[in-house]
Amino acid sequence: MAPLKRKPMPLKEEPIAFARSGSGAGMVLTGKRSKGGTPGQAPPGTNAAETDERGEKVPLGTDNESVTDPDTRQLAQRIARRLAVSRPRRDVRPRRGVGELASLRWRGGADDVDLDRTIEVLAENPMPEDEDIVVRDRLHRRRSVVLVVDVSGSMKGARVRTAAATVGALSAELARERLGTVAFWSDAAVLVGLDETVPPMTVLDLLLRIPAQGLTNVGFGLELARRQLSGAASAQSRVLLLSDCVHNAGPDPRLLAANLPRLDVLLDVSGEHDTDLGRDLARAGRGRIRTVSDYRDVAPALNAIFGR
Repeated sequence: MAPLKRKPMPLKEEPIAFARSGSGAGMVLTGKRSKGGTPGQAPPGTNAAETDERGEKVPLGTDNESVTDPDTRQLAQRIARRLAVSRPRRDVRPRRGVGELASLRWRGGADDVDLDRTIEVLAENPMPEDEDIVVRDRLHRRRSVVLVVDVSGSMKGARVRTAAATVGALSAELARERLGTVAFWSDAAVLVGLDETVPPMTVLDLLLRIPAQGLTNVGFGLELARRQLSGAASAQSRVLLLSDCVHNAGPDPRLLAANLPRLDVLLDVSGEHDTDLGRDLARAGRGRIRTVSDYRDVAPALNAIFGR
């Protein structure tokens, strides 16, 4: 593997894995620094943000104390609303017609009969009904996707709008799926867990209220995403990284990308960016890379990544 174009700064302390707590104006990010091992990894039997170290907090801005100016904030919200659709009622049942091929009871539609399985069923039931016929059909299982958003740089102007478009468009694309959100800087925070159902505007508001700070530790954001996907079926799991990929702190993120089920990259090229690292991350994560220069590029990029 070729050396990184930029030599990242070594971390003097282990990064902190934050999670949100509280609500409304009192909402904060709380976390604790880890001891040894993988940066930010908690000892067995604890939650990601639980160790015996002293706790840390990051207050989130209120509506009157936003990290962005009000006009930019309102524009970002309009963009996200335009791209997002109302989340349908949560449906945990597998859906037929797309996905992996499986042997299923006939319900009409499919005509590829699984003879071996059908014969087994008929041998046990001499007076079969229509549903005793077994067919081969495709079964869609809910995907688990974690959006990892870079908030280390200046969250102003075009990059705020790109983040808003990503949140809105992704919530529409994955309306029936499990969708989590991680924000990262030199540390990282789980804003929404995979098993939570949070409206897109709430997710956007959380992102906008994180004060931009610290260096860019891409690897730790990917590490928190990996933890979120722990236990999920790897064939249905993936991570989507939105970043300029100007990694300047912590270990080589390409090593972490290789440990993910799949990593796709939305490379923000509206300012300084590292195309080579973005490509390396997508290659290591067996995914795709698409460049976005403003919010208008997000929906077409997601269509390409998710195969539409």
